[in-house]
Amino acid sequence: MAKKNCQIGSIGIYKLVIPLKEPFVISLGAQYNAESVVVVIKAGDYAGFGECSPYMSINGESIDTCFIVAQYLAKILQGINALDIKECVQAMDKTIYGNSSIKSAFDMALYDIASQQAQLPLYKFLGGKNNKTLATDYTVSLGEAKKMAEDAVKYKEQGFPVIKVKLGESKDKDAERIHLIREAIGYELPLRIDANQGWDIKTAIATLKELERYNIQHCEEPIARWDFMRLRKVRKKSPIPIMADESCCDHHDARRLIDLKACDMVNIKLGKSGGIYDALKIIALAEKANMKMQVGAFMESRLGMTAFAHLALCSDNILYCDFDTPLMFTEDLVSSGLTYHENGVVKVPETPGLGAWIDEAALGRFENVVL
Repeated sequence: MAKKNCQIGSIGIYKLVIPLKEPFVISLGAQYNAESVVVVIKAGDYAGFGECSPYMSINGESIDTCFIVAQYLAKILQGINALDIKECVQAMDKTIYGNSSIKSAFDMALYDIASQQAQLPLYKFLGGKNNKTLATDYTVSLGEAKKMAEDAVKYKEQGFPVIKVKLGESKDKDAERIHLIREAIGYELPLRIDANQGWDIKTAIATLKELERYNIQHCEEPIARWDFMRLRKVRKKSPIPIMADESCCDHHDARRLIDLKACDMVNIKLGKSGGIYDALKIIALAEKANMKMQVGAFMESRLGMTAFAHLALCSDNILYCDFDTPLMFTEDLVSSGLTYHENGVVKVPETPGLGAWIDEAALGRFENVVL
């Protein structure tokens, strides 16, 4: 079907830094602020909003590199039809290799424009249906075992249906953490664990066997991302299902992991895939392999999280959501968008497009450039 012309005009790029209520700690390090880049694309009568939250130790980008690369991308996209997302994605990929985080912000803004123009909520534009309940977990940061148990109790009392626990240090210390958490909250509430590549092969297998008794839904990225050829060994010996995260960035990674039978599930993040355009390819591969999926996030605000929730409605194989990070912010700048409800339930707006934005006055507080 021919695409109507909706030529890209001005593009605004904004560096947002919002303090967290308390540090967010994983095996790869600690974060004290939520840092993101917001992209606003103007095309015809439409304004599309996108956001990325770069994670230096995972996608190799920072808020500063994203801000600079965004200016390269903005210049090459101006004048292109915003509704031709394939052309826009190809233009970005030809301009610079990698940089999946900042590319995802542009991709998100383009899908916002396209779904607005189609007068459809983003999930419907993507072929999804709002026929299932989305519920997020809440994450316990890596730290001292007693403090982690106290945090787990707090999140249970707040009604979250699942608690995610950051691990990745050593078998004994990680086992102590889970043991104390289970003593504190009981065994009924499911746990998810995430080692963020923190274990070697031997430690991963031993720890996963030790944790079998604790009702663990799945374990994310137990070993180093580059060691994916041996992830299959961990999966075969683990009594707990293995979810690929850092080792599954784009659809090429997903195909390789599926062919290797290296994991039970994959975790999709737009900041890894480069955006919705390529995330849909991961979903198609996983569906063909009858593989279950999670849609996750970095430290995006409710702006980015709204896009992730729309995406999560696009496949019955997407069973898990990890959308808790905006609840960790000291400030919420986002208008409309995803809403949080009791028991971790999240809902997307039914208005055309993404249905979330940040007012110009709020964006103007931060370092920016408009091209």
